[in-house]
Amino acid sequence: MRGPAIRSDAGLFGYERALQRRGLGPVAGVDEAGRGACAGPLVVAAVVVDPRRTRLLGRLADSKLLTERIREEVYSDVLASAAAVATTVVSAARIDRIGVHVANIMGMRRAVARLDIRPGYVLTDGFAVDGFGAESLAVIKGDRVVGCIAAASVVAKVTRDRIMRGLHERHAEYDFAQHKGYVTAAHAAALARYGPCEEHRLSYVNVAQAALAGKARSLRLEDRVAMTSLRGATERA
Repeated sequence: MRGPAIRSDAGLFGYERALQRRGLGPVAGVDEAGRGACAGPLVVAAVVVDPRRTRLLGRLADSKLLTERIREEVYSDVLASAAAVATTVVSAARIDRIGVHVANIMGMRRAVARLDIRPGYVLTDGFAVDGFGAESLAVIKGDRVVGCIAAASVVAKVTRDRIMRGLHERHAEYDFAQHKGYVTAAHAAALARYGPCEEHRLSYVNVAQAALAGKARSLRLEDRVAMTSLRGATERA
């Protein structure tokens, strides 16, 4: 099925209104956070925006365009005004087993299935996904032009950021609270110094390289310890 024709000045909720007029509501938007990170989970959110309460979402935008403080406030606005919200968290270990793209699609399907309201139509950001039990449409840059996708992006991002701050308390050496598991110079330096922890995605090249380097350092250390012990035994003899 072709998507609705949307005027360029229809606003952030133009897709939802057009689909509702066709009798295809409720409309759910889906988006994820953490796809490009090398540590921490992937979080996927699905949101059905209540068309009667969109006035409460005047500051809504793609989560990447909002400051952390504003994003937290908009997150509260979404929860207060949405008809339904659901999230799915996919662990780093699961991502390593099945791959991030498969994990993303699985998370999208599960998030939509967990909504308290069954959607009549699902809008996704960027690429097509089936298996929702409803018609769906991929929207290029959907988190910037579609209200329910933008809302899902905020919910996913805030949820994941909170998880990463929690992981920081267990693994402060990596400073997860600052970079949220994404690749930065500081994160790369911590990986090189400490090696990966259980929250890192070992299937990612930079993490795998850090793990191998750590094993090499460990083997060299074991060799030095063995040589020192041998030298000590020889001297005693």
